[in-house]
Amino acid sequence: MSGREKNYPLIGKDTEAGGEWSSDTALLCAAAETSSPSCRPWRLWQRTLLWLSGSRKSSLKRWTTVVVTLILIISGYLLLTSPRSILQPVPPESVFRCSNTKSTVPSEHKRSPEGVAVTTQLRIDPKVLLFTETQHSRRGRAIAELLVANKIKYKIEVIGKSLPLLTNLSKGKYGAVVFENFERYLVMDTWNRELLDKYLVEYNVGMVGFLPPHEETVVGAKIKGFPLYVHTNMALENVTLNAENPVLRLTRSGDTLWGEAPGTDWTIFSTNHSTYEALELAVPRVPHYTKEKLITAVLDKGKYDGICRVLFGYDLKFWLHNLLFLDAISYLSRGKLSLSLDRYILVDIDDIFVGHKGTRMTVEDVEALLAAQKRLRDLVPGWRFNLGFSGKYFKSGYPDENLGDEALLQNVEHFWWFGHMWGHTQPHKFNSTEALESVMQMNKQFAKTYGIPTDSGYSVAPHHSGVYPVHEQLYDAWKKVWNIRVTSTEEYPHLRPARLRRGFIHRKIMVLPRQTCGLYTHTVFIDKFPGGRQVLEKSIHGGELFQTIVYNPISIFMTHLSNYGNDRLAIYTFESVIKFLKCWTNLNLMTVPPLQLGEKYFHMFPDEEEPIWGNPCLDRRHRDIWATSKMCEQLPKFLVIGPQKTGTTALYTFLSMHPAISSNYPSPETFEEVQFFNGRNYAKGIDWYMKFFPLSQNSSSKYLFEKSATYFDGELVPRRVKGLLPSSRLVTIIIPPSKRAYSWYHHMRAHNDITALNYSFNDVITATDKAPRPLRDLRNKCLNPGMYAKHIERWLDYFPSTQLSIIDGESLRNNPVDVMNRLQRFLKIRPFFNYTEHLRFDKKKGFFCQVTEEDKTKCLGRGKGRQYPPMTEVEEKLLRDYYQPHNVVLEKLLTRLNYPVPVWLLEDLASS
Repeated sequence: MSGREKNYPLIGKDTEAGGEWSSDTALLCAAAETSSPSCRPWRLWQRTLLWLSGSRKSSLKRWTTVVVTLILIISGYLLLTSPRSILQPVPPESVFRCSNTKSTVPSEHKRSPEGVAVTTQLRIDPKVLLFTETQHSRRGRAIAELLVANKIKYKIEVIGKSLPLLTNLSKGKYGAVVFENFERYLVMDTWNRELLDKYLVEYNVGMVGFLPPHEETVVGAKIKGFPLYVHTNMALENVTLNAENPVLRLTRSGDTLWGEAPGTDWTIFSTNHSTYEALELAVPRVPHYTKEKLITAVLDKGKYDGICRVLFGYDLKFWLHNLLFLDAISYLSRGKLSLSLDRYILVDIDDIFVGHKGTRMTVEDVEALLAAQKRLRDLVPGWRFNLGFSGKYFKSGYPDENLGDEALLQNVEHFWWFGHMWGHTQPHKFNSTEALESVMQMNKQFAKTYGIPTDSGYSVAPHHSGVYPVHEQLYDAWKKVWNIRVTSTEEYPHLRPARLRRGFIHRKIMVLPRQTCGLYTHTVFIDKFPGGRQVLEKSIHGGELFQTIVYNPISIFMTHLSNYGNDRLAIYTFESVIKFLKCWTNLNLMTVPPLQLGEKYFHMFPDEEEPIWGNPCLDRRHRDIWATSKMCEQLPKFLVIGPQKTGTTALYTFLSMHPAISSNYPSPETFEEVQFFNGRNYAKGIDWYMKFFPLSQNSSSKYLFEKSATYFDGELVPRRVKGLLPSSRLVTIIIPPSKRAYSWYHHMRAHNDITALNYSFNDVITATDKAPRPLRDLRNKCLNPGMYAKHIERWLDYFPSTQLSIIDGESLRNNPVDVMNRLQRFLKIRPFFNYTEHLRFDKKKGFFCQVTEEDKTKCLGRGKGRQYPPMTEVEEKLLRDYYQPHNVVLEKLLTRLNYPVPVWLLEDLASS
């Protein structure tokens, strides 16, 4: 054996053992001392072994370096391929426990309060009468918002010299009376106090009062006229409820609210009279004051003066008082103003399979979701998560997250499912129904491939796009591909305030209000929750999330895939809030599938079926999810609202002559009138409406308008116009109402209306409510629009008088130039148009007509200005007497609005 062979005995042995290098190869490379490529791996291995050899101490250090390096490399690889597998945080768990686990039976509040006999009746739908110190007082506004959130009707009355009308046809209008400042009730003038107390006693109606804070502390002061004493400006803690108090219905005496109560200006009550019973109690923060519980809310059972009351020593800034206030309203109205205790909850998990790497669900997360669903079902019968999927992103995460996707599909039968969009694209960005159908079919095919049910009848659009504001193509595609019958959105009518969210039905698809719970796609870790963990805890424990469920009979919550991975915040949030609800309320919590939710919602709120279309241009969020092909300028700036047979067609013609004014395109059914805001056309949506208005490059310089004379007396029209065109100007025309009624009758005869041809004008205006239905309908159409003041006041309920122009139709007929000049100034139209050069009186027609370029007159059609046989004296007197009270009100209205009273109105009033 040569010297070279002796120098490398280990090399040959190791490489041969490794199966890659024989001892002969090693010796050849060592002897050749060459840099041949085939020898380079051998030389690298040789140098590594030499570097690791040496003294024991240096060799140990070098081996340690190698091991650490390998650990770092492996850790880096794992971090890059699955960052959640290293240092995974422990998700928070709901540990809330309620000390009072005894089942409670809520009060029904149907019987009269103790010792009070019912002598008279309330209306079927009584309201709350809310007395405030000012129209915009903070406490009064908070009370009103609470009533709105629970859809309880109310009337605000600023405390003054007189009371509102309390009864209607011997029935009480109000089921409960609320004073935001009870002290104002105590100092009412004698007359009003006696009237109000008499109403409360006779109709067995109770009162809620709030004791206001004071700068000066009062100790043991007696409330004027009552055996009740107060102590003000108290700082309290550890609030409890009296479980035996009959007021409790929605609220449950579940526990002690340990810790400080908000504020330091509480009022406490003390009394020895049997009419009072504690409702809420607390202890002072100052321990040496007393160890006894102090009364912070009290029930007056009516034994002292026959009137039941609930008095609060602190306002609604304390969350528990919101619940107690609703219970007080229910108790004091004998159940007339009670809320149902049934609450339906559905939790949607949007964006299944969608999400950035590192934020998605793993197998462990899916197992946690299933376990949480089981626990929640023990608390809420029927609980099941509702998963919305986008198949394009299936298995697009890290390896362990892709396994999580597979785990979801392995447990398909344990969840409800609904189709999102295939690529999570916003539907309003699709201009054709066919394109939307194509991507929906891809998602549906994905579902069929993996066994996901496709018959839920429910879907939600990404970012609520296309649901509201309505994108008609989405509704078309939904119905055709998925047979969708129910959806939900947080955007109707607006995202904020949440208490005003409502539902509607469009194209036979039920749209339910959707709620947020504070969890979004970026809400992944509890220590990074916006505002800190305390914000989430506050929302759960009596705050926004808790109140959302309490105030809404049906709550559909939006959550996201990422909320169930990582810290699993959604699981923590809903388990915690459900436990808190079970502790502090008597609500019956349930979960049912979306279709059943839709049916239940509109059974509860049938008046919400018809939507009120809003203007997307006035809401930034709505503009963002509105098709780019639609323009804000494509809506009219003013409306001619009628009524019919007052000269509206002539006005329409005169306006259309103006070079800066453009009217709508004609309708094949209703000619120059669109008639959108009344009748069946409104259900077709604003896309249908906007197609009637010209859109050109310089459309912003045009004053678009429409004339529909049927708008004037439509009961729903003012509210609808306010929703879509809140800044629009309104133009109406009034003529002698008897003349208008007579003209309408002959208009119907000229159009061969069978009823008008079969009955005389006298038959029509004298028809009673027992007359045949067609005759009654014709009578109403003849007479009702002439009640001008009634209809104008309805418009003024929604629009300020500065947006309304009332034109005297006789002046328009006899002096149209002056009328059109005034109207241009009202509409603020530029440039100013000289109607003197464009209108001329036509002797043959008997009214003003348009002057053509050939210096001739172009008048309205043959049907305009037709002559009728005169009314009989009997008919004239009947109509004069019929309209006399309406004309009196009209004269007062015009005077109040600073309009000159027309000559014909003065003559009618003088003759009657």
